[in-house]
Amino acid sequence: METILIVDDEKNYLVVLETLLSEEGYEVLTAESVADAIKKWRNNDLDLIVTDMKMPKASGIELLEMVKKQDTDLPVIMMTAYGTVEKAVEAMKKGAFDYVTKPFQNQELKLTIRKALEMYRLVKQNRLLYKELSERYQFDNIVGKSKAMLRVYELVKKVANTKATVLISGESGTGKELIARSIHFNSERKGMPFISVNCSALTDTLLESELFGHEKGSFTGAVSMRKGRFELADTGTLFLDEVGDMSSNLQVKVLRVLQEREFERVGGNRTISVDTRIIAATNKDLWTEVQEGNFREDLYFRLNVVQINVPPLRERADDISLLVSYFLKKYAEENRREPVELSPEAWRILLSHKWPGNVRELENAIERAVILCNGKQITKDDLPKEILVLEQLEFDIDRCIPTGKKLPDALAEIEEKMLRRALSQSENVQTRAAELLGIEKNLLRYKMKKYNIVL
Repeated sequence: METILIVDDEKNYLVVLETLLSEEGYEVLTAESVADAIKKWRNNDLDLIVTDMKMPKASGIELLEMVKKQDTDLPVIMMTAYGTVEKAVEAMKKGAFDYVTKPFQNQELKLTIRKALEMYRLVKQNRLLYKELSERYQFDNIVGKSKAMLRVYELVKKVANTKATVLISGESGTGKELIARSIHFNSERKGMPFISVNCSALTDTLLESELFGHEKGSFTGAVSMRKGRFELADTGTLFLDEVGDMSSNLQVKVLRVLQEREFERVGGNRTISVDTRIIAATNKDLWTEVQEGNFREDLYFRLNVVQINVPPLRERADDISLLVSYFLKKYAEENRREPVELSPEAWRILLSHKWPGNVRELENAIERAVILCNGKQITKDDLPKEILVLEQLEFDIDRCIPTGKKLPDALAEIEEKMLRRALSQSENVQTRAAELLGIEKNLLRYKMKKYNIVL
């Protein structure tokens, strides 16, 4: 129930408004003076103040100024007679939400109040969301105590509160975006937008529009002007995920923004200046891409002011137990389950698995197990089948090696079987199959063609 404070030196108005708004389901407090209003404001958790403009000793504008000094979000609606509308406009310039003129229409007043309360609800929700995000991405909340991750934390802390462009490298699923968000929410820009875009998920044309925006009529379907991610992230941070997949044409345009801090929307001729910090991420070796002519050397050096390499999970096995415990607690709470634990056999399998999909694969495995397990213990049967298959393969490796064959033929036979098994386990989703095998999608396609595997 929202609480509204009505301030007016005329008792008749107080009685009328208290009755009217109480019938609407609001909790209503009243005050006959600014001094009384200040006491009730300080002693109650208010959602709205509705105050008369003109009162003895102190005015509604003075009350507004006092409130806004301590609580800029709390909405204040001014009530005024026709002769003081100019004063009401002045009050709005000082932060009042709106004003109504006396004698007011009941429906008009109720509508204005509903709008003010809805605005206040949204502001509080945004404040709460921002607080949760800020707390979530504090350094202490990143799970991992291995030496490799401690080195990552040290770099993140050093670079967070600078203006430096950061390049985060690492395999898919290692948590590169988590690191990027941690940098943002521990910087001076934490109150500003964090905008992300996946450079591998869009075509060249769509990505250009996403990054730089477009003007109305600039291409078929551009029915209105649209701001791009660089513009939306002004004064904040833009996260370019999988930047290594960006075309050479877009690389030139992104380089210009990094150098000049300005660009034009697609189809436009007006130069737009921005103050946007860039954090980029890639699962490729960008320097190798530069040497092979796939990535611009000048853009590489612009992005790679500070490089943070996030190690794969297999290189920080010490963190697996911490991550498992964290995800067990997280998904038990999210699914409103009693706390669950792992059986000794399930622990052995998780600790010995190589995790080609890294932290993302581990998180998915634990979430699935928490949802599917019966009782309070996760057993081997609750784990994803691909983990069990790979575990069985490692256990029976001697039996899997073909006998009586030359090494190239034996390796080819094993390779083809692993390809077909991974495709079957992933239901022919090539991206997932490549992750299971720990190889790039392009390499998977090459080997499918080599062994004449047709989906």
